[in-house]
Formats: sequence, C-alpha cells, structure tokens
Amino acid sequence: MLGLIVRFIVSAIVLMLVSFLLPGFATLGFGAALAAAIVIALLGFILESVMGKKISPHNRGVVGFIVAAVVIYAAQFLVPGMSVTILGAALAALVIGIIDVFVPTELR
Repeated sequence: MLGLIVRFIVSAIVLMLVSFLLPGFATLGFGAALAAAIVIALLGFILESVMGKKISPHNRGVVGFIVAAVVIYAAQFLVPGMSVTILGAALAALVIGIIDVFVPTELR
C-alpha cells in the first residue's frame, strides 16, 4: 500500500514538472496533479483491461505513445483545474516516457 502511495506522489510530482516545462499543459497545484495522476492511472488501467496489453505505453513504441497522449488528453475532462491541448498531451506523453526510462514509476 505504501508503494502505491509513493508511486502516485512521484507521478504527481512528474506531472507538476511537465506542466511547468511544457506549453499547452497546465495543472493548478499538487492536489490537481495528484488527482490527474490517479485519473491517468485509472484510465490507462481501464484501457489496458479492455484492449489488452498490446496497447500499453510500456515498451510499445508508437502505439503506446499515442495511447498515453490520448489518456492524458482525456484526463483533463475528469480533473478540475487541468487543461491540456492535443500538442501538450503529445509532448507530455513524450517527456513522461523519457522520465519513466530513468525513474520508473512502477515499483519492482
């Protein structure tokens, strides 16, 4: 349980960093970033459950990148205070993917 909490906190911090660095991606603060991290994780889980592991952003190349961008874009409709453009979602998916290579959010 503690690992899950740490994972969401790290994901929220990464989202705050991304929103600070990228145009077209905005969250209000830590609360909105934490809510966005939870919503993005839930949307990703639901999408993987329905479509299978082949669309997972983890090690899936272009398809995973597109799915991650769509999930990030869709999250703005569920998280108050989050605003993302299509370009912002694509850039966020790219930056989050690069950060995930160095700092995996999945605990092993």
